[in-house]
Amino acid sequence: MRNVMIHRGGVFYRSTKPPLSIIPSLTPPHLRLLYSAAPSPNRAIHCMANDSPLSHPLTGGDGSSISVPPPSPASSAIDFLTLCSRLKTTPRAGWGKRDVKNPESIADHMYRMGLMALISSDIPGVNRDKCIKMAIVHDIAEAIVGDITPSCGVSKEEKNRRETEALEHMCKILGGGERAEEIAALWREYEANASPEAKVVKDFDKLELILQALEYEQEQGKDLEEFFQSTAGKFQTDIGKAWALEIASRRRKPQH
Repeated sequence: MRNVMIHRGGVFYRSTKPPLSIIPSLTPPHLRLLYSAAPSPNRAIHCMANDSPLSHPLTGGDGSSISVPPPSPASSAIDFLTLCSRLKTTPRAGWGKRDVKNPESIADHMYRMGLMALISSDIPGVNRDKCIKMAIVHDIAEAIVGDITPSCGVSKEEKNRRETEALEHMCKILGGGERAEEIAALWREYEANASPEAKVVKDFDKLELILQALEYEQEQGKDLEEFFQSTAGKFQTDIGKAWALEIASRRRKPQH
C-alpha cells in the first residue's frame, strides 16, 4: 500500500513500488483563481474556497485516485500570514527611486494609516472601526505584486488587474469564508472610493505619504517636493485637508 505525505508545495510519495514520475502543480486545486465577468475595478472577487481539492482528486501512476484533504483553518491562517510577511520586507518603491536610505515598508505605511484611523475624531456617517480595517487591507495585494507606482509605466487598468488577481489568490489561501470576503469587500470599496470610509482612508493614504516625505526631508536632507505637489488639492475630507495643512506648515518651519 502506498503511503502519501502531503506538502503544501506538492505531493510526495513513499512506496515499495518503483518511483512514480510526478510533477506537482504550482497552483494546488483549492488555490486556483476564479474570475467573474463583471468589469474592473468593481468586479466581484470570489473568495469562497469552493474549488475543493476533493473535487479534483490526484491520481497516481497506476491511475488510482488520491484524495487530498483541504488545509485546516489554522494551516490556512498561517499560510496567509506568512504570505503577508512580504509586506514587512517590501519597501515602498517611490522612496528608493529618490535614493532615500532605509525606506519604509508597505506594512510600515499601512500601520501608520491604521493609527491615523484609530486616533481620528469621530466623523458623522463614518464608521471608524471600518476605517481601521480598510487601512490595514488597502495595500494587501502588494504582498504579491509589489508597490506599483505611476513611474513604473503600468496602466491603472493593468495595475488593477494584477492586484485583483493577487487578492483573489490571497483569499483562496486564507480558505475563503467570512473573513476572506470581508477583506475582499473592504479592498473593493477602497479601490472604488465608494463610501465615506473609503474617502477618509484615501486621504489617510496621502497624508501618510506626505508625513513620511516630511520626515525624510528633515532626517536625510532630501527635497521631496514632488510628493507634496502630487497630493495637493486631492484631499476629499475635512480631516484630510486639516492634517495636510498642519504637515505643510511644519515643512515650512526653519530646521534647527
